[in-house]
Amino acid sequence: MAFNYDKYLRTSKMPTLWCWGCGDGVILKSFIRAIDKLGWEKDDIALVSGIGCSGRFSSYVDMNTVHTTHGRTIAFATGIKLANPDKHVVCVAGDGDGLAIGGNHTIHGARRNIDITMILINNFIYGLTNSQTSPTTPRGFWTVTQKTGNIDPTFNACNLVEGAGASFVARESVTQPRKLEKVLVAALKHKGFSFVEALSNCHINLGRKNKMGSAMANLEWIDSISMPKKKWEALPEEEKMNYLPTGILKQDENAPEYCEMYEEVKKAHQGKRGKITQDDFAKKI
Repeated sequence: MAFNYDKYLRTSKMPTLWCWGCGDGVILKSFIRAIDKLGWEKDDIALVSGIGCSGRFSSYVDMNTVHTTHGRTIAFATGIKLANPDKHVVCVAGDGDGLAIGGNHTIHGARRNIDITMILINNFIYGLTNSQTSPTTPRGFWTVTQKTGNIDPTFNACNLVEGAGASFVARESVTQPRKLEKVLVAALKHKGFSFVEALSNCHINLGRKNKMGSAMANLEWIDSISMPKKKWEALPEEEKMNYLPTGILKQDENAPEYCEMYEEVKKAHQGKRGKITQDDFAKKI
């Protein structure tokens, strides 16, 4: 029996505005299948997206959605979650949206460990605005802002959010949609800040300007720079820097969650308990 994607889509918005062969469609399908597997009601989900190709997610999914300003997905999502702690809140952002102008919000969402799932679509470029260097553009790659080759060092997004305090961190590629779906199920179920980096292709504004003229060539390049975590861990230390490990990289089920701590603050202000102390939220660092 064919999967009924229409149940979760605003079909009046179809076809999508994404370029032919874009990985965003793969990520959208994996997300929908993960939601269906969890059995969540659409009215219990809020999806927030920002500006960029990934921003179209909020137009296409049939659930509570907010299409907000550039880099502010986590800020909006934090307000939604604190006002509705029983709802499932998901952010979708690109590498420019989530790591450049929105990088500070991403860091503090992770630091607070608020119960939000962030899907960061990393296509290594500002795709929508025609190929400017993003925080994840590899060194040496041609961009419209660095035409002799990018000289900026790149962010490792998963390392960044793990260092900031996210309790769930994972990475997967659009070349492995079933694995991506499985990772998304685990991330969505997790209580705390869950971060999923989805490696995706932009063969139009990254690939064809860097000797990867087709979607398949761009996807093959992604495969060449990534590998499963177990295989990556077996590499010599000097080789690890050349690859991005995929799979679940961190999962801490015991980290204090921000909304639950906020409820304790509310109780204290309502006189239901005394002063909140550090011991209330103590955890090993």
